[in-house]
Amino acid sequence: MIVGFEVREDLAKTVLTFTCHGQRGKARLGTIRTAHGEFETPVFMPVGTQATIKSVLPGDVWDTGSKIILSNAYHLYLRPGAEAVKAAGGLHKFMNWKGSTLTDSGGFQVMSLGANVKVTDEGARFRSHIDGREVFFTPEVSVKAQVDIGADIIMCFDQCVPYPVSKETAREAMVRTTEWAERAKSVPVPSSQALFGIVQGSVWTDLRKESALSLARLDFPGYAIGGLAVGEPKEEFYEIVRFTVDYLPEDKPRYLMGVGHPVDLIEGALCGVDMFDCVLPTRNARHGRVFTFGGGLNIRNQRFASDYGPLEEGCDCLSCREFSRAYIRHLMVAGETLASTLLTIHNLRFFQRLMERIRESILDGTAGRLRERLLEVYPFKET
Repeated sequence: MIVGFEVREDLAKTVLTFTCHGQRGKARLGTIRTAHGEFETPVFMPVGTQATIKSVLPGDVWDTGSKIILSNAYHLYLRPGAEAVKAAGGLHKFMNWKGSTLTDSGGFQVMSLGANVKVTDEGARFRSHIDGREVFFTPEVSVKAQVDIGADIIMCFDQCVPYPVSKETAREAMVRTTEWAERAKSVPVPSSQALFGIVQGSVWTDLRKESALSLARLDFPGYAIGGLAVGEPKEEFYEIVRFTVDYLPEDKPRYLMGVGHPVDLIEGALCGVDMFDCVLPTRNARHGRVFTFGGGLNIRNQRFASDYGPLEEGCDCLSCREFSRAYIRHLMVAGETLASTLLTIHNLRFFQRLMERIRESILDGTAGRLRERLLEVYPFKET
């Protein structure tokens, strides 16, 4: 049955609060409140890397049921610059978004630079992919940039490692991430923002435990599990998530970074994760892939050329209410950008409807059946 427990609401003296309304096993239902509103958890956050969800207006995103979106400090720091966003009145005014926001710190992007970045205990040195200038990104620079950008939830700069990686390298990155988190805590953060720590340690449980416990002692308002979904086997991925959650404070939100496959979302929720983000719904939309509760569709297929029904029967999104599969296929084949807009709106609404079903399944005890159904229609080989 659903059981509740007492939670603190003075999280690290920020306006952010997390209230757990109850849980079943490890899975839990809650509400997070920020300076720009509140949302139910488990929650899915669409990714708007450069202060925009590609091809759609902010109001369209809001209408899909999305109440918090993610942008990236690394990209915004390089262009247009954190100072420019601050001068515009902060991220919310800059992009005309009325909901909550989160900025990632740039750790994953730095890892993606491969041999083109030099990481030391001091920070990461690389050249901008935009204009070639040398950039020295440190924990302090990352947090200060995110303070200027003005997101509600901001992240410590971490060192993410690829998979596979040696345990020695993973330990070095984990220890460095903890040291960087300590340095990040020295940067003044307004009470309107909440700084989260990021757990690292690759696929080694002892490293994950050490990282989680060390960060918990620093008393962040929330915690992220980073460095996963980078190529490790699914069962190993799930094992690490289940294990790590046990060492994070239960009265604070938990965020699994960069994860969005439908099965991953319910698996993560069953492990006790509260927040997720991924580019999957938006990136797939731009390539003509449609998410439905009956499985994925490729709208480019010829069979949709004379299909005048909605993308998904029963979906209440604008695209399904007002346009047909045949029309959207025509737009996609003709190279019209409206196709990306309509498919993005639908896919975002699908992910929010999925999260609604996940929350309902936790409440009524049917999450296991929902997981099996999602695995049936979204086998991992398709992603």
